[in-house]
Amino acid sequence: MTSLDSTKKDGRIIRRTSPPVFYGWWIVAAAFLNLFFAVGMIFYGFPMFYPALVASLGFSHAQTTQGFLVGFLVIGPPFGLLSGYLIDRFGARHVILLGIGLIGLPLIAMGFVTHFWEYEVICILEVLGYVLAGPISNQVLITKWFCARRGMAMGIAYLGLGLGGVVSPLIINSLLHACGWRIAIEIIGAAVLLFLYPIGILVTRSSPSDLGLEPDGVAEGDRADAPPWTAPARWEFLKVLSSRDFWLITAGSGLVIGAMNAVIQNFIFFLEGHGYSSTQASGFLSVLLAMSLGGRVVVGLIVDRAKKKKNTMAFCYCLLGAAIPLLYLASMPTMVVLFATIFGFAMGADYMLIPLVTVECFGVESLGKILALIVMGYSIGQWVGPWVAGRIYDSLHSYNPAWTLMILATVAGSCMIYRLPGPKATAYPLQGAGMTVKGNIDVNILGEQ
Repeated sequence: MTSLDSTKKDGRIIRRTSPPVFYGWWIVAAAFLNLFFAVGMIFYGFPMFYPALVASLGFSHAQTTQGFLVGFLVIGPPFGLLSGYLIDRFGARHVILLGIGLIGLPLIAMGFVTHFWEYEVICILEVLGYVLAGPISNQVLITKWFCARRGMAMGIAYLGLGLGGVVSPLIINSLLHACGWRIAIEIIGAAVLLFLYPIGILVTRSSPSDLGLEPDGVAEGDRADAPPWTAPARWEFLKVLSSRDFWLITAGSGLVIGAMNAVIQNFIFFLEGHGYSSTQASGFLSVLLAMSLGGRVVVGLIVDRAKKKKNTMAFCYCLLGAAIPLLYLASMPTMVVLFATIFGFAMGADYMLIPLVTVECFGVESLGKILALIVMGYSIGQWVGPWVAGRIYDSLHSYNPAWTLMILATVAGSCMIYRLPGPKATAYPLQGAGMTVKGNIDVNILGEQ
């Protein structure tokens, strides 16, 4: 069915039909699946392979995450900036399609690994695929399609990441027991290609203008009377890089996400070291990731109404750090469940809040390049954290000192985010409107107030 809209022109009532569902929600569905497979299944499911890599190939705990660390240190920054340029120049759709191949094919190749250097090379290719098809592209994609309900759209899309994380430990654990780690990882790689390529080709579109549409929350016809909806954010790119806000977001999110990933990537090792079976450990990890779904839904609904999104982000980071001390009591299953509940809920809001706070500070012009640098910055922390935790365990045969270090990192990161000024008041002339609109540097000056 279609709905009827009426407008008046020269005294006549003109009726036109409009689609019953805004196409942006199909974009959200595509981003949901991208994040489900390319991030949720890989990022959260890959630690299930670590014990097998240690047992089969003789890797240390630190080496299991070292390949990704090297990838983000060497490949991440230059290709992250390149991906931002490509997104702004050619659109997120083409970048995502390229990234899908660089995620799926290396996973299939990993089933044939016999040496550590081969593992490192494949991990570096995985990082490149993650940079192109992961959070950066999908965050920009949703930001361009949505204005009034951006927080809700981002939250729904990021449910895919959380849901992928919930099911991946269970699926991978079953595959490991059924066919061994080599065939299991090849199956995951093939699934990425078979599901995401059709979605990217048939559904994904880089911006509303590709279909002659306006972003959600921008009325039809506004484009002809006013600057494009991205116009209010006229920050020179180099000025952004030299601003205090950029480095507060990058360093703050890097510290907290590094601590978060240190826990996630070592969680299976940690629990098995406390006597839990691999099935029990995967179950606890699934509980943690299931709670992250609730965090994404709740925070996605709240953040659209928040005057300062950075305060919501700082609170979630504090809550995440407050849960880590419960790991000192991991010998008690109830404490592990309590940890998984609190940590998972807070973790659910982490990635989805970063683009919203970035837009709050800088707007959407050059968002691809800005987010690329922020994501690459926190991604270095994302893999330094697990590597450091693994090194601490290899040296001291205990994760407790690592957890203490991660608590301190979350405190520091939360303080940095809280120090952000929030939306900046400014004024922008609306061409043809005969007036000046005063509002936030965020795009909600176009109708989201």
